[in-house]
Parts: sequence; structure tokens; C-alpha cells
Amino acid sequence: MPHTRGPESQREMLSLVTARVRDAYVRKPFYVDGTLDLVSVCRELSAQGLTSALVNDGERLGIFTTTDLRDALLRETPPAQLAVREVARFGLIEVDADAELFEALWLMVRHRVHRLLVRDGGAVLGLLGQLDLVSFVANHSHIVAVQIDEATSIEELAAAARRVDALVELLQDGGIKIERIARLVNELNQRLFARAWSLIAPAGIVENSCLLVMGSEGRGEQILKTDQDNALLLRDGFEHPQLAEVAQRFNEALAAFGYPPCPGNIMLTNPLWRCSVSRFRESLGEWVYGKGTDGPMHLAIFFDAAVVAGDAELLAEARAHLQKMLSGSDAFLARFAAAADQFDEPQSWWLKLTARSDEQPLDLKKLGTFPIVHGVRALSLAQGVRESGTVERVRALVERGTLDAELGRDLIEALHYLMGLKLRHQLRQREHGEAPSNQVRPSDLSTMDRDQFKDALAINKRFRALLRQRFRLDTL
Repeated sequence: MPHTRGPESQREMLSLVTARVRDAYVRKPFYVDGTLDLVSVCRELSAQGLTSALVNDGERLGIFTTTDLRDALLRETPPAQLAVREVARFGLIEVDADAELFEALWLMVRHRVHRLLVRDGGAVLGLLGQLDLVSFVANHSHIVAVQIDEATSIEELAAAARRVDALVELLQDGGIKIERIARLVNELNQRLFARAWSLIAPAGIVENSCLLVMGSEGRGEQILKTDQDNALLLRDGFEHPQLAEVAQRFNEALAAFGYPPCPGNIMLTNPLWRCSVSRFRESLGEWVYGKGTDGPMHLAIFFDAAVVAGDAELLAEARAHLQKMLSGSDAFLARFAAAADQFDEPQSWWLKLTARSDEQPLDLKKLGTFPIVHGVRALSLAQGVRESGTVERVRALVERGTLDAELGRDLIEALHYLMGLKLRHQLRQREHGEAPSNQVRPSDLSTMDRDQFKDALAINKRFRALLRQRFRLDTL
């Protein structure tokens, strides 16, 4: 992540100075016995990639750092004959995990130390370093990324996933634009999935497969955790006896991160979404040429796929096959595009909105984001646009002349507004202990939101009219 201090990081810093010590990156404790000689201690530190260790010496707990090693080398006793307890510093400055970060900063300045021992009750939680603390305050998202990259267990990744959720709230409260929040969350989620896959999947599977996220996650437009949409493309001829078990463990890991299982079972545990490229090409043919009602939906989800780990050429091969099949498939493309026009606003929606009635909530996805996302997806599929994000697709379609610049700009603004409205609404639901949903009561909308929602739906209406004309939907 970038380290420059722009307006976003400044707002983030102001929000995070009230955070707790446990919210920062507390490094796990590494202990050595006080009787161990310095050469052996340095050998262990090198093996662990560390620059400090906690020293157990009876009832005492101290710390040994590379600075202490420098001072020890000036002694007459050779390092191999010098016990670490002779040069370690005891009487560590401690801080409680629930203390405010400001208190930790104050302790470091007051006692002129670079590390604090963090305790959770009586137990040692780890060490809080000065650089980690300052970096956390200045760029919280960077610390989340470091925590993901250095995680050695699913439990540690789950803790990082919870920090991503907290980061979303902080950025939203700080007034960060929704598209920037989405971009940051997508980057962190991609790292999260990739790290989980590296911890779970044997090297043979990783090298001979391509792990995908799809749907809103693949487009980079999922901010709060809704459900899982993932798949695994395998190299033709590759088999592994643990494949089903690995898929199960991966989907269970995502559930531990807060991603509910997909209601449509679009996950690695489903053999339909865990197969060779050749078998998947057969599925693509069934979706395009078959009569099944799930075909267009499955194709829409796959079209948004993004590579998380493995051989990206496997996805490129499947996409090339799909594009070849769609050449001249006007009937299928029309059936595919028609989904964008299936959720029409009720006749009295504006009366309900202005009357602030709570009887029938409005669906922010069906009425708002879905017609834009799927309509742009349909045009992109027809035009061979390869971008995965809706905004990038709109810009590509404008460049090709498929959309005029004004409508393209309006679609992007409407999408971002609706994404922001949905995020604010779902964060309020979560704050009240409710499960986040797309259903919003008209009375929950402010006057400004009602006006902007009306404008977004008007843009949607114009776009759907264009789709009906381009794909001749009125003749279906």
C-alpha cells in the first residue's frame, strides 16, 4: 500500500489515535533462557528473522535486542561465553492491551524506550514496537496487510479479517470515497484469500490450478462480507487425492473470516466449480447453448472472475473459449441482458419514498446496483471487454463508442452513490445487531438520500432503455 500521507491517511490517523493497543500490530513473544550464550541466542534470532527476544531468568523477564549485542561485543568476555542474562535489560515497561494507543506513545516518550511489553490481564500478549505503533497510527491498512502476509495460521488470518471490517468503518466515518474504500478492501481481501490458500493447499495443487473469486468480490465491489463465490480451475490431467478435503478446508476458512457460505453453492466444495479446464469448457457450453435457467446466472458470476492464486493462464483459456462461443450468439446475449430489466420499480415507489412509509422496504440491489452492474456486464460480454470491475468496463465501453460519455459518467456516479448508500445502511444494521441486507425502509433515508436515490433510479431507467434497444429485448 502507498505510504504517502494524503487526506485519507490524515483522516485515518485522526480516527485511530483513539484505538486500543490490541488494535495495533503486537508482535508475538519469542523467549530465550537467560543462561543461553549470546552466539546461540543470535543463531535463534537469525532463524526466526527477529531482532529481539524476551529473556526468561527465574522470576525476571527481560529483553535482548541487537543494540544490546552491540554493547556486549565491547566487553572482554567472548560472546560464546557470555550468558544473555548478563546483557539483557530487565524491568520492562508494560502496557495493557486495552489501553489507548496514546498512552503507549506517552510511555515510550516518557521512558525513552522503543518497545513495550503488552499484557492481556496477566498474560504476555507480545511486544509493541515504536515503528509498528507509528505506522499503525499513520497507515492502519498497511499493518493489516503485514498481518495477513506474516500470518502462519487460519486463526491469525481470521483476526486480520476482523481488522478489515473495522477499517471499513473507520474509513467510512472518515468520509473516504466509496470507490477508494472498495479498492483498498479488495486488495486486502485478495491478500487474505491468497494467504489462506497458501496455508491450506499443497504446492502441487497450487501449481496446477487457478483459484478464482467471482461475483462482487471478483469485480472488486464487495466491501462488507456477504457470501462466498469462488472456483478452482485445474490443469487438464491433474489429479490430487486431497483435493476435496482442501476445498472443504478453504471454504471453512472463509466462513471463519466472516464470509457466509453461498446459498447457490458456488464454492470450491461444489464439483461444478472445482474441475479441469476441459470440463469447465463443457459447462460453459451448457450455459450458453442449454435450456437450463441457471445458465445465464452462472455465466454472469464466472464473467466477473478474478485470479487469486495459481496459473492465470487457465482462466485466460476458459475466457477465450467463452468469447469464441459467444460470437454470433445474439439470442443468448439478449436472454443474458434481459436480467438487467427484470426488477422494475413498483408503480407507487416514489409515493412510498416521499411518504416515508415503512410497509414495503426498497431493495438497494435489485432496484439500484444490479441493473447497472448486469447491464454493463452484458454489454462487455457482447463487446469482448475483459475488464472485471464495473467502472473499468464502463470506461472501456465509452472508449469503444458503445456508451456515450455522458451516460457513462452518470452510470459511474450512480453506482458509487448506491454502493455508498448500501454500505452506510448495512453498517447501521450491524451496529444495531441486525444482519446486513439490501432492504432499506424509506423512513431510514434522509431527504438528500431520497433525492439522490431518485436521480440514480432515473439514470437506471435511461440505461435500461438503451439495453432494450441494443439487445432488442422488447421482441423476446
